[in-house]
Amino acid sequence: MNPPPHAQRTTRHGTRPRTGGERTWPAVSVVMPVLNEQRHLTDSVRRIMTQDYPGEMELVLAVGPSRDRTEEIARRLAGEDSRIVVVANPTGRTPQGLNIAIKASQYSIIVRVDGHSLLPPDYVRAAVETMEETGADNVGGIMAAEGVTPFEQAVARAMTSRIGVGNARFHTGGEAGEVETVYLGTFRRSALERVGGYDETFTRAQDWEMNHRIRQTGGRIFFTPRMRVTYRPRPNLRALARQYFHTGRWRRVVGREHQGTLNLRYLAPPIAVVAMAAGVVAGAFGFWPGWILPGGYAVAMIVGGAVEGRGLPPSAWIRLPLVFATMHVTWGIGFLTSPPRLGQPTPAKPGEPVV
Repeated sequence: MNPPPHAQRTTRHGTRPRTGGERTWPAVSVVMPVLNEQRHLTDSVRRIMTQDYPGEMELVLAVGPSRDRTEEIARRLAGEDSRIVVVANPTGRTPQGLNIAIKASQYSIIVRVDGHSLLPPDYVRAAVETMEETGADNVGGIMAAEGVTPFEQAVARAMTSRIGVGNARFHTGGEAGEVETVYLGTFRRSALERVGGYDETFTRAQDWEMNHRIRQTGGRIFFTPRMRVTYRPRPNLRALARQYFHTGRWRRVVGREHQGTLNLRYLAPPIAVVAMAAGVVAGAFGFWPGWILPGGYAVAMIVGGAVEGRGLPPSAWIRLPLVFATMHVTWGIGFLTSPPRLGQPTPAKPGEPVV
């Protein structure tokens, strides 16, 4: 992972470009908050540092207080490549880590990457070209979930299915165009500075919330299927349930903070949970038609899993209905139980884990 010969170093936040063929390419800063990412960090970093991008590039790793060898691996990687910078993120929280990494970076285009994301070789090139062609403040692409174990394969299929996640283009794909939000994102630093960076009270949903503020200030968010990021799903049912429970909780916080941003796609899981709970209670008290609601949902998930699971190994296919139900129900419960105090500014304690 040795760095290529450098052109003249750009000034901080500058865009003095490197020449590549007949055109010039702006310098890019990649920022990555990492916490307990021992399993995927080396692969993620190597995918970044071997990008097919002619311009100058740096990577800033904001490392939280991990319980594994994440920091050791990050510092080893930085020692192997002078383009990699390691900074501390004492809280371990994602939005704080992103803001710390952005502050430590030096270029005017910011590419956000997660520690368990794997970039294709042309990702940065596609991002810069799309940004220049569209004039957008943030561009992003597809969160292409790919699993290794049968359970991860089932989750990956659910996360790229309309039954699992609705019609969001960054999950299911589609034509290029303006959208509400994108996965990860490549930003103009000027847009981040205009809105004050990531809101650090949002432990989850910070991407959607900040993209909303960018759009509210006249910016454009653009989706392109050219940008396709390999995402590693949660490895077990408990981790998946925890992920979607907290996602549901924080999506309601966004809805409270930004009135009018909730639509049927976000309200469907809590509505389904309420309907099924009502059906179970009615059935338990002798009103047998009440069982139609939870029973109908179970049948729908089984049929949906049979259809959406085509092509999966049998061991992953049979897990798909349970994965669908876990995503829907935990998201819905999280949304319904989101406390009013969630999202209020609170001081983070050093070493506090991300929920």
